[in-house]
Formats: sequence, structure tokens, C-alpha cells
Amino acid sequence: MKIYIFGGSGFIGSHLVRRLAAAHNGVRIFNLDIVENLHNGLAEFVPCDVRQPIDFAPEAEADDVIFNFAAVHRTPGHPDHEYFETNIRGAENVCAWAERMGIRRIVFTSSIAPYGAAEQLKEETTLPTPNTPYGISKLVAEKIHQTWQAADPARRLTIVRPGVVFGHGENGNFTRLYWGIRRRRFAFPGRRDTIKACIYVKDLVGFMLYRLEKCNGTETFNCTYEPAYTSEQLVGAIKHATGLKRRTLLIPSWLLMPAAYVAKLLGSPLGICPERVRKLMISTNICGKKMAASGYEIQFPLEVAIADWHHDCGEDGLK
Repeated sequence: MKIYIFGGSGFIGSHLVRRLAAAHNGVRIFNLDIVENLHNGLAEFVPCDVRQPIDFAPEAEADDVIFNFAAVHRTPGHPDHEYFETNIRGAENVCAWAERMGIRRIVFTSSIAPYGAAEQLKEETTLPTPNTPYGISKLVAEKIHQTWQAADPARRLTIVRPGVVFGHGENGNFTRLYWGIRRRRFAFPGRRDTIKACIYVKDLVGFMLYRLEKCNGTETFNCTYEPAYTSEQLVGAIKHATGLKRRTLLIPSWLLMPAAYVAKLLGSPLGICPERVRKLMISTNICGKKMAASGYEIQFPLEVAIADWHHDCGEDGLK
């Protein structure tokens, strides 16, 4: 059995490789990416730009598996066309390669961005209304994968829509939040009750592997704690799990937004801009009930997850 991870050099891919190597003796793992990463010898690296037709031609078998993580995802942060070039064309090329190789199982990591930014609760049956290039591109990518599956009833497709994924090596929202609190540079932007759907990377990987043997046809799951936590609960859990004793203040939105516009005029120091600040104040209110009812048991509840991450970092912060 061989496992092909497109975009496997990144955060989620690294955790998946370690989990696979620890659990599956004899499985060959291929990392297809534009950034070389052999994962300390656990994976075989194949240079691959998913924006181009994929010419890698191994001796693939029907029980092989594709994990498609390849994406441009930081938003804001890229010109609009880059989301479409990588996320849509990449989905087309990966699915075309799967068809050519006769591979029948794909796990595709999408996003909650196709739901669009709004306070209302989002379930898997909610009509997607993406309002960013990233969200639009990921929704189209989902449809491309679904079309691939529908062409052959023997094919199996799991689409996961994770909330904010956090853990060792993330270097993203949770990492910045921790260091902001630790350095006394964090304040709640506009409100304390903003809902922020999230999932620990080890549980996301565990869930994807769990669904490999359960999936029939096409299935879609929101991947997030149920219920989702508020920003105040997240901050409290980070402080408690890491032993931080810091007071966190609230900056009202009527003061924060004008300051963000001024920061933009000054070149957006520290990445501060109106778009990013506005994103912080909008809930990602995502329902995780379907995941909770799937039979998979969360291994790392929120505070346990942060403590585990802290342990992985040698209890020297969150990195």
C-alpha cells in the first residue's frame, strides 16, 4: 500500500506522515510538493507543482490513498488569482492523476471558508456562500473532487472542512495568540464572545485516517470541537494549559477599526489591516455534530490539546 500526500511538506502533512509511519509498518509514503521535505526519512519526496499536469508515474494500486492538502490558503495574503490557480487547477490535476493511476480513495482537505463570513451556525447541509477568493476556490475544488468520485461508484472521497487547525509547527493564529498573550500584546478585538471553530491537528489527522475505512461514496464533515469555543474560552484555555498569568483587555470596535485604517496607511505594521481585524471580529460558528456522531472520539479536548502541544514544544511556549 502506498500513500500519496499532495502538499505534504506543510503543517498537517508533517503530522500525518509521523502518524502513518508510527502506525503502519511497510506503508510507503510519498510527499508530492514544491518544497522538499523528507520528514527525517519517513517519506519519499517527489517534486510536484499541482498547478501543472502531474507526470509522476509509480506502480500505483487500487488500494492506494491520496491525501490532497495542496493549497494557497492564507487570507488575506495572496493576489486573488493565486487562490484559483493553485486550489482549482490543483484539484483538477490531482483528480486527473488519480484517474490515470486507477487510485480510488482521496481525502481532500477543504475549509470552512466556502460557508462565507456570517454569524449564523453552519452545518454540512448549509448552502455555501463564499465571499472570498479562497472560499470560492475551495468550494470549486470540492466540486471537482466530487465529480471525480461520481464517475465511478467504487471511488471513495472524504472531504473535511476544518476550523482553525492548531498544534506543533502551526505558526498561525493560535501561535500568534499565545505569544501575543505572553508578551502582553493581545487584547480582545471588539468582543469576547466571538465564536472560533477549531480542531487540534492530531485529532484532525486521526479523524481522516478513521474515515478511510468507513467512507462509501462521497462524505463531507465539518471538523471542529462541538460546540465551538468563544475567543474568551480559547484565551482562558491557553493561559491555564501553559501557566500564563496575564490580564486580557477588550478594545472596542469603534476604536479598533479606525486604528486599523491608520495602520494600513502606515504599511500595515505587524500585519494589522482592516480586513484582518474585521475577520477577527466575525464568528466562525461551525457545527461539529456530524463529526461527533461519526463514531470517532476526540482524543484531545481543548485544554488537553494545548497542554499536549506545549509538551511537544518542550514546555517552552507554543511553536
